[in-house]
Amino acid sequence: MSGLVLEQFSARHENGPPVVHSVDLSFTRGAVTALIGPNGAGKSTLLKAILGLVPATGTARLDDTPLSGLSRRDRARRMAYVPQRSRLTARLSVQSVVELGRFAHRGPFANLTADDRTAVHTALADTGTDHLADRPFPELSGGEQQRVLLARALATGATTLLLDEPTSALDVRQALLLHRVLRTLADRNHCVITVLHDLSEVRRHADAAVLLHEGRVVRAGPVDTVVHPDPIRQVYGVELVATEGLEFRLPEAP
Repeated sequence: MSGLVLEQFSARHENGPPVVHSVDLSFTRGAVTALIGPNGAGKSTLLKAILGLVPATGTARLDDTPLSGLSRRDRARRMAYVPQRSRLTARLSVQSVVELGRFAHRGPFANLTADDRTAVHTALADTGTDHLADRPFPELSGGEQQRVLLARALATGATTLLLDEPTSALDVRQALLLHRVLRTLADRNHCVITVLHDLSEVRRHADAAVLLHEGRVVRAGPVDTVVHPDPIRQVYGVELVATEGLEFRLPEAP
């Protein structure tokens, strides 16, 4: 199966006890998979372990290639990470920030090639941030910054994307814009893995979900089997009430 497969995969922080315990998971291409669970469940640690940013044991394969056999540069070309928020304060232009995504394809002091420029242009266009290219990154709104960070990830050329709570600080429009981009990427056969807290958001925008609790998988599969009364009661200690709720969507393009 193409995508990311974890077997008996455990993770911990440096010099700390295990945070994620022997999970077996598959993340398929062509789908948006949400990682859900209470604070401290191990969601962010799992993402960082997949990326090689924290210590891990077990097996991880990307399209049948063991991640342990990939160099940091090769891994960066195949997988990209979008953090919850940016710590970038330098007054770099949006264009320059997205160009940083090409680092794994060139030397540290090499000039951008034609392929690099094409990848950057495409990433800006795909995320709807091309009109911001000359703006200083720190002056953007939170939602605009988040889409620029996604553009930086796309500029790597990676087709497996890992996002850590990308909509946590966004207003409803910016969140919808970001989800629209993720859906487009999944439709292009990307493997999209995103940490989300809002379960209604998961229901609307994800194809599959993984419910984590205390570093272990409680349930994984299609959203309607995971965001379900029994596992939600077990993990969150709340009753899941089926209501129509509020729904939002972007207006159709003229």
